[in-house]
Amino acid sequence: MNRKYKITCALTVLTLAMAGCAGKTSKVPEVKPNPLPKLVQASSLVPVFSTSVAATDAADPLRLRLDVDNGVVFAVNPNGEVTAFNGKQKLWQSKVSKAGLSAGVEAGEGILVVGNQKGQLFALDQATGQQLWTAQLTGALLAPSSIQSGRVITVSNDGTVYAHEVATGKQAWTYNLPNVQFSLRGMAAPVVLDPRNVLIASSNAYIYVLDALSGTPKLQRRVAISDGRSDIQKLIDIDGDPVVAGQFVVTTSYQGQVTVLDLASQQVIWSEDASSTQRPEVAGNGVFVAQNDGKLAAFEITTGQPLWVNDQLLNRQLSNPVMLAGQLVVGDLDGVLHLIDPATGNIIGRSKTSGEVRTLRVIDNQLYVSTRKGALSIWQSR
Repeated sequence: MNRKYKITCALTVLTLAMAGCAGKTSKVPEVKPNPLPKLVQASSLVPVFSTSVAATDAADPLRLRLDVDNGVVFAVNPNGEVTAFNGKQKLWQSKVSKAGLSAGVEAGEGILVVGNQKGQLFALDQATGQQLWTAQLTGALLAPSSIQSGRVITVSNDGTVYAHEVATGKQAWTYNLPNVQFSLRGMAAPVVLDPRNVLIASSNAYIYVLDALSGTPKLQRRVAISDGRSDIQKLIDIDGDPVVAGQFVVTTSYQGQVTVLDLASQQVIWSEDASSTQRPEVAGNGVFVAQNDGKLAAFEITTGQPLWVNDQLLNRQLSNPVMLAGQLVVGDLDGVLHLIDPATGNIIGRSKTSGEVRTLRVIDNQLYVSTRKGALSIWQSR
């Protein structure tokens, strides 16, 4: 088997960084982030909860996200700890791994799972933090797992999909994604398609639907193409999680496209050029994409017609966009949370956290934020 080489350059001016990884030594011009635009009567968010954990390396795309189940919030620390909170009250704290942790919490079916860069997957009891089982995988774990139908579904960074039994940790099946010679360091998380099936995105711009119980493949479809000539220019990874919206699956890819696939026909209904390593957001009839150059773009979900483009945040290393209480929210390298009018693309407000925003989630109308500096926080709309 050919070894897969993971490119570990930082995402600051990603194309230039990739050229640096390829061995070029010529000095590249510094690209400065756009200054924050002035706002009049700006909206803002209200902080609900915050805690701090260890910072992470700027070049490593770790997704140490928060998760919540049955009203309990679970936070992962890259130093190897997991903590449970009920409101601001700490319920328990458990040291899980001396080798640290690199994949964010996934909670469900009475357990929570985290992983590390040595390929170790840990399952803890939600109520006590007691370690229930451990599994050794073949590659680093950089993306959260998925829990569904009594299975923990995990994709290691060597492209192997694993399913373990929730109750025992026994390996139920594996599925090997096609080997690629070069790819970005990172992986999209498994996405629940329905109670029986899981959606997997790969480094070769394909998506797969697998039976969560047996691992049997049910769908394989290419959703992006590259016209590059060199190995670096041909990189076309899907690192942002796909989004399932009714009959549609929406994907973004690096140096590729934003694409909408119709599950009923298993055909791509439209695809537009947009380089992004972030999960898109879908709300109403809109598909919202944060591109690697800092542009925000919106497309009509059934036709791909462009709705608007906002270029005020160029080179600000945007996070994934999310919808909160009718407003689009995206984070940046300075910890600024930008509020966007989804109808026009205009910036209508901002709030501030600490450190480069890595991951945004919305659960039960609250915004869950994690940053590279280790600030984990929950916000709500004012």
